[in-house]
Amino acid sequence: MTVETSTPPTDSPDLPLEGIRVLDLSRVFAGPLCGQVLADFGAEVIKVEHPVRGDDTRDWGMRIGHTETTYYNSMNRNKRSITLDLQSAEGVKIIHDLLPQFDVVIHNFKSGGAEKLGLGYEQLKARKSDLVYCAVGGYNSAGPEAARPGYDLVIQGETGIMAINGEAHQSPLKFGVAVVDMMTGMYAAQAVLAALFRRERTGRGRLIEMALYDCGLTVSSYYGLDAMLLGRDPQRYGNAHPSIVPYGMFECADGPLIVAVGTNAQFDKFCRQVVMRPDIVEDPRYATNVERAKHRLTLLPMVIELFREFERDVLMQRLTSCGIPCGKVLGLHEALTSERTRQGGMLREMPHPAAGSTHVYAPPYRLDGQRLPIRCAPPTLGEGTKEVLQRLLQLPDAELQALQAKGVLTLPDPPP
Repeated sequence: MTVETSTPPTDSPDLPLEGIRVLDLSRVFAGPLCGQVLADFGAEVIKVEHPVRGDDTRDWGMRIGHTETTYYNSMNRNKRSITLDLQSAEGVKIIHDLLPQFDVVIHNFKSGGAEKLGLGYEQLKARKSDLVYCAVGGYNSAGPEAARPGYDLVIQGETGIMAINGEAHQSPLKFGVAVVDMMTGMYAAQAVLAALFRRERTGRGRLIEMALYDCGLTVSSYYGLDAMLLGRDPQRYGNAHPSIVPYGMFECADGPLIVAVGTNAQFDKFCRQVVMRPDIVEDPRYATNVERAKHRLTLLPMVIELFREFERDVLMQRLTSCGIPCGKVLGLHEALTSERTRQGGMLREMPHPAAGSTHVYAPPYRLDGQRLPIRCAPPTLGEGTKEVLQRLLQLPDAELQALQAKGVLTLPDPPP
C-alpha cells in the first residue's frame, strides 16, 4: 500500500504556539521530543547541533540521505537546524545574542555542564528575565546522583518497570521503545506549556527540571501503588490484565486476536453470543469479574481452547456486534501501511534533498477537526544556519564564513 504523499492542508487549524520561539540545545530523545511537541503546536524551534557530528542520533538507526536516520527523524520534525560549537566562546556568544528573541530553552547537558558553558539558568535569565528554561537530566539535580548520566535502559531497570514487563516466567524485560525517554519528553513539554501559560498571566519565566528517574517511576502507575499496598512486587501477567479476565491476546485458528472483556454484561454476551457457552457465565465462579480474576487458572484454559475453534474474522464480527473491544495483532509494517493509518494521515512521505523522499510521522494531535500539519520534514544538519542567523542576528556573509573557517559553525551547501 502506498503511504499518503501530501502537503499540509490549507485549512489546517490555527497553531496555538505560533509566535513562540524555542532554542533546542538538547540531543538524543527526551529533550528533542519535548521540542518536537512544541514545534507541532506551532512554535518556531531552532535545534542547535555540533557542526561536525550533529545530534548523536544522526548516527543511530537506518540512514536516510547523508545526515539523517530513522531514529533522528522520529524526534525532530517541524524544526530548523543550525550548527554551533558550544565549546567555543563565539558559539556561546551567538546563543546569548539570540536569546532575547526566544521564549524557551531546552537542554539535557550533564549536571553543571550548562553553567560551565555559560548557558545555565541564572546566566541566561540575566539576558532574558521571562525565560522558560527546561533542563532534562537523569536524576534529581539536588541529590547525590545528580552527576550520573541518564540512560533509558538503566532507568527502566532502576525504577522497577522492567520487572513488571513480560511474562511471569521471563527475566525482567525492557519495553520495545525507550519509554522513559519518551514519557520524560512528553512530561517536559507539558511543563513548558504550563510555564508559558503562567507567564502570560504574570510576566515571569520559570526554571523547569525534569529527571528521567522521576518519570520512570511515574510510568509504573497503578502497578507501583499495588506494590506499595502489597509490600512486594505484584505478579506479572504479560499480555493479560491483573484484574480483568478474560483480557489479552488469544490464538484463533488462523492467528492472534486481542480481546478485552471489561464488564460483567460483556462477559455474559461473550459466553452466550460469541463462544456459545452459556454454562460458563452461569457458573458462580465466573459470574463477576472479581470471581473470574480469583479463578483465572480454571477459566483461562477453557477460553484459550474456545478461541482455537474459531477463525479470527468470525470472532471479530461476533465480538464487535456485542460491543466487546477486540482487534487483530498486526506487525509494525502492516500497521503502518494499513488503510486505517492511511485514512488518518498519520504517516506522510515527504521530499528529501538527498534520499528523494522520506517517511515522517504526522503529529498525533487534532484541533478543530484537523490534524496538526507537518510544516517541514526533520532537517538536514545545519540546513538553517545561514537563514536563521541572518534573519535573527543580521550576520553578514563574511562573518558567517569566518566563523565557519574557525569551526564554530557550518553553512549549508548552496543548491545545485
